[in-house]
Amino acid sequence: MRILVLGGTQFLGRHVVDVALERGDELTLFNRGRTRPELFPDVEKLRGDRDNDLAALEGRDFDAVVDTSGYVPRLVAQTLDALGDVGHYTFVSSISVYGDVSTPPTESSPLAELKEPTEDWREAYGELKVLCENEVRARHPEAFVVRPGLIVGPWDPTGRFTYWPTRLADGGRVLAPLPRDAAAQVIDVRDLAGWIVRAAEDGLAGTFNAVDRPTTREALIETCRRVAGADADAEIVWVDGDFLAAHEVGEWMELPLWLHDPDYAGMLSVDPSAAFAAGLAPRPLEETVHDTLEWARSGDAPADPPAGLDREKEQAVLDEWLSKE
Repeated sequence: MRILVLGGTQFLGRHVVDVALERGDELTLFNRGRTRPELFPDVEKLRGDRDNDLAALEGRDFDAVVDTSGYVPRLVAQTLDALGDVGHYTFVSSISVYGDVSTPPTESSPLAELKEPTEDWREAYGELKVLCENEVRARHPEAFVVRPGLIVGPWDPTGRFTYWPTRLADGGRVLAPLPRDAAAQVIDVRDLAGWIVRAAEDGLAGTFNAVDRPTTREALIETCRRVAGADADAEIVWVDGDFLAAHEVGEWMELPLWLHDPDYAGMLSVDPSAAFAAGLAPRPLEETVHDTLEWARSGDAPADPPAGLDREKEQAVLDEWLSKE
């Protein structure tokens, strides 16, 4: 099968290429050549930019396209216009498309609406993803649209999950946000990538929330501690969320997997039943934690990822919290 990957060298796209090559598919990558251009030396690479430099794509035919890099609807539309005949089309969207995640959304929940015109996807990520989905479906009504939650595993550049296994492995007093039974939910990048490639080969169509079944925050953190072998060294200190907010600990990026704002209360407890029925098969969390930690220890992980609580700040907040008790 001839598959075009738009992107393919960062995170999810990299794993899609790995899976497709293992399955014997013929790959072509289209990207700017800025992120790890040395990867996949035997794969055809087309250089260009989705913003008005699409000559390399014009008229090219493929059996399937996997779009892991569509954030701005204008650029998605331009890419679709440049391509020749393509068969199956996968668009990687996000659960951020939902207009209300105070309760767990389903695939049919109302979507976010863009209030003011913008192409700044960092400010209107979910709203622009909705419009990107619309551009894809307008040309490919049978598209496969996946809406992942937090994608985790080896080669994650953000640190939003890697923080927890590496932090527990380091031991000492570890700040963990209450409540213990808050929902926690991720999807291993390799499971998502495998599903995407199989869906392309099988011609799967539809829109799916791509997440594993939710667990609890305590279960996830304890799994990280157990897999890291830090049972004797890591002391988990559970801290009230209001206290953390009052001490200016930021949710989600600064303290990963912590969502304190009630507007996001359902974001980590999405029902994945439709995706499971369509072939998504997540591996055990223990395996994800183990492999993520091994990757982090290999030296290939970013030395200073954007997510994660500064150790000095963590201990200062813990000192104040414990002094209250």
